Amino acid sequence: MRNPTLTINQASQIQVIDRATLLLDAIARYRKPVSLKILTAETGLHSSTAHRILGSLIHNGLVEKNSDNHYRLGLRLVQLGTRLHSTLDLRAIALPFMESLRDEFHETVNLSIREGDQVVYIERVTPDRMMHVHQVVGSRAPLHVTAVGKLMLGAAGRDACVDYGKRTNLPAYTKNTITSIDRLVEESAVAREQRYALDNEEAELGVGCIGVLLHDNTGQVSAGLSVSAPIERRDISWAQELLRASDSISRSLGSG
Repeated sequence: MRNPTLTINQASQIQVIDRATLLLDAIARYRKPVSLKILTAETGLHSSTAHRILGSLIHNGLVEKNSDNHYRLGLRLVQLGTRLHSTLDLRAIALPFMESLRDEFHETVNLSIREGDQVVYIERVTPDRMMHVHQVVGSRAPLHVTAVGKLMLGAAGRDACVDYGKRTNLPAYTKNTITSIDRLVEESAVAREQRYALDNEEAELGVGCIGVLLHDNTGQVSAGLSVSAPIERRDISWAQELLRASDSISRSLGSG
């Protein structure tokens, strides 16, 4: 039997989101901060309802209120929009290079970014062959089991690498996964020096990977580029082609 209270609560939560969206859209139509009176007229919401929702939006940084009690869009919306456009630009710039690498290696090429203690795969291109590595866009993996993740830890420095190890306890995914902080620090440092890293069946048995980093216009790590293949087909010479692609993509992103 369905729970009517749960259904009502869910409907109420959706209604609040709809009303918040109406208020954000109304604020966005004005170049200058806008009063509560105008917002209620624009949205048809009661002033007490609009005021309550605006208070929550202000608390979450999505709306700001000035000294005249007028409302404008908050800085967090700008930050979210910038992050979205940055990711879209990154994918658009990297995709032709990824396709070229796929055609050269005949293997899967991945684009990933760091979110917290994980890498997230945001783009991939796959070869036209029956047996290839399947990496789903949107999937995640811990930093220490991926080639790109080890490079990101190396770029962050020894202390950050040690903190990551203590924080996560380095869970093992295969018999080859690095589970020692000292070894992770060492391999990440070596990867940073040579500018590429390997995943030697550390995330999945039978799968090997070579990864490099991409940098933005501030010189900071923007993303990772990698090729994944059955371990018996992986060729270490691919690292040089990946590095050339990394340099080209980084220059397109504004890196010196």
